[in-house]
Amino acid sequence: MDVRLLYHTPEPERAVAAAARLCYAPVGAAELLEEMSEDAIHRVLKVIITSGHLSALEHASYTFAIDGVSRAMTHQLVRHRLASYNQQSQRYVTYAEQPAFIVPPAIAADDAARERFDAATNAAFEAYRQLLDSGVPAEDARYLLPNAMETKIVVTMNIRELLHFFELRCCKRAQWEIRAVALRMLELAEPTAPYIFMDAGASCRRGPCREGKMTCGDPYPRAPKRE
Repeated sequence: MDVRLLYHTPEPERAVAAAARLCYAPVGAAELLEEMSEDAIHRVLKVIITSGHLSALEHASYTFAIDGVSRAMTHQLVRHRLASYNQQSQRYVTYAEQPAFIVPPAIAADDAARERFDAATNAAFEAYRQLLDSGVPAEDARYLLPNAMETKIVVTMNIRELLHFFELRCCKRAQWEIRAVALRMLELAEPTAPYIFMDAGASCRRGPCREGKMTCGDPYPRAPKRE
């Protein structure tokens, strides 16, 4: 798995604070963007985050490149609909050599399970190549390719959606692969906007677990108090 932050809105906390402050300011957003102090920015951010008035967070966005993950993982990822995606196409990209397959830890730890997994993925790819060699279009031959096949995707989310994504997918109950991706995305995003992301992640970082009776019972340490 390789997760990289390709781009984000410059000075995202300043951009968000200026947009939020505009609602109550006699001057324009451009002037606010230049003149707001760090203390003023944090005051505005605290108000909008603690009050739940989060629309201003949509004015800053982040773009990540995610490589070396399974199609099973990206099927979960694209369920987060308030985002933009571009994924490596199995319709236009054909594979002369066998691609990587993502092996779940539970299978990798069991020799017999790993043997069955490898046999199945090898057989699927061999059948895929035979169909291509017989003239079947790649867009049809790809129906044989398993969810374990490695893929690449670019995703862009605004901060509001990122916070929602982190709450669901950093949770210990999330599926292992998307959780690893989410934790790495948070690790990359946090230094760029430390005040906004200080308590990002599973809901137990900020208060009671929202998983109800499905809770893992093992909460994260609480995040620092937002001052």
